[in-house]
Amino acid sequence: MLSHCSLLLLLCVVRLFSPSSALPFEQKGFWDFAMDSMDTGGILAMMRDEEEGSADVGVPPPDIPMCPFGCQCHLRVVQCSDLGLSEVPKNIPRDTKFLDLQNNRITELKENDFQGLTNLYGLSLRNNHISKVHPKTFVPLKHMQKLYFSKNLLTTIPKNLPASLVEIRIHENRIKKVAAGAFSGLGSMNCIEMGANPIHNSGFEPGAFKGLKLNYLRISEAKLTGVPKDLPDSLHELHLDHNEIQAVELEDLKRYKNLYRLGLGYNHIRNIENGSLAFLPRLRELHLDNNRLSRVPQGLPDMKYLQVVYLHSNHISQVSVDDFCPRGFGMKRTFYNGISLFANPVNYWEVQPATFRCVSDRLAIQFGNYKK
Repeated sequence: MLSHCSLLLLLCVVRLFSPSSALPFEQKGFWDFAMDSMDTGGILAMMRDEEEGSADVGVPPPDIPMCPFGCQCHLRVVQCSDLGLSEVPKNIPRDTKFLDLQNNRITELKENDFQGLTNLYGLSLRNNHISKVHPKTFVPLKHMQKLYFSKNLLTTIPKNLPASLVEIRIHENRIKKVAAGAFSGLGSMNCIEMGANPIHNSGFEPGAFKGLKLNYLRISEAKLTGVPKDLPDSLHELHLDHNEIQAVELEDLKRYKNLYRLGLGYNHIRNIENGSLAFLPRLRELHLDNNRLSRVPQGLPDMKYLQVVYLHSNHISQVSVDDFCPRGFGMKRTFYNGISLFANPVNYWEVQPATFRCVSDRLAIQFGNYKK
């Protein structure tokens, strides 16, 4: 009987020290919960899940693209402009379509700066201090079509430009020479803007534009004294304004039979040789403003599609009745919609009304006061 009572007393004591639902709640840790279950298989499963990353730990997988520090990345556009960068940043996402690096302090483009950016479509390097470009810098950019390189310190055209390139803007640099084959292999090139470079006519080597089928070319604000020879004959627009061209000679425009627009404003042109404009049968706009012409160029009446002629700010003192329009209407396919003659020493009241008989609207004729 005593032994039986002793056994009951021992059980009661053990019961007092065992866990009870009446005890205060205490938050348990990971291992406390694991030990409560006393399930070895459950513990191993939880450990395995932890190793495999099933828990929410807030660390992105390694394949998620990173954005360079300070830049903004959105919809495959990486904007790193105006950051004071001295070199091309690292960690540019490989799926980038447009990379904006303008308005920085980059001085050099290195071989691996654009490594892996095979999807890049456009690159802006405008307004930096770039004077050196590695020959293999652009090799990875297999699909780039637009390159904006203006306002830098380049002295030559960068080598090995992507064959996919369609447009390059390289104005306001220090280019004095364009070597033969500088644009070789660029059969898709459509537009070149290379104004505001200190280049003379002699700076274009024979074959400098060989192989190109350009539509648009601008070499304004340079040191040209004549229309450059050997430019692409496919050109639709040629802009040579703000140069030092003295005259247009007979053979100067012979190659450019596809021109729609010709810009020769702000030069020193005194004479356009008779017959020169006959080589431009498709011309629609002719800019000859701010020159030193003393008369309306000959040949305008024979240009069937010419619609706009800028002749303001010259030295024209007389306008004849047949300077613009053919004597018969059969020659002119399209009427003029713009003729500017203001800022010339010609009195508009002395010009016969029939002079503008092939103008669509009299408001398209612009005269003005002449100030000596």
